[in-house]
Amino acid sequence: MSDAEKTARMFKVLSVGSRVRMVELLKERSLCVNALARTLGITAAAVSQHLRVLRDAGLVCPEKHGYYVHYRINHEALQKWKESALVLLGASSEDSHHCQQLLKKGEKL
Repeated sequence: MSDAEKTARMFKVLSVGSRVRMVELLKERSLCVNALARTLGITAAAVSQHLRVLRDAGLVCPEKHGYYVHYRINHEALQKWKESALVLLGASSEDSHHCQQLLKKGEKL
């Protein structure tokens, strides 16, 4: 898969608002399907479908906790996606470094 195809896939995965909200929630802590469903106000089935897309893209990882499966963000993959987005948007290396520092602090761009 070319870099352009990988970048296009990244944006396709994040083109659904519920998935973006899931990523934001899972950056903070791991959650199970039912907790995500309650928080997002959508069905558990819809959450499962979105998680499958995020899992297939390598952005979330499942963790078994007894009878429950919790999902957490794959921070390494998220970092690569951030870098790809910055490159696509034409950020210079200095801009990219500044953006990375803001992102590490949790500030919005």
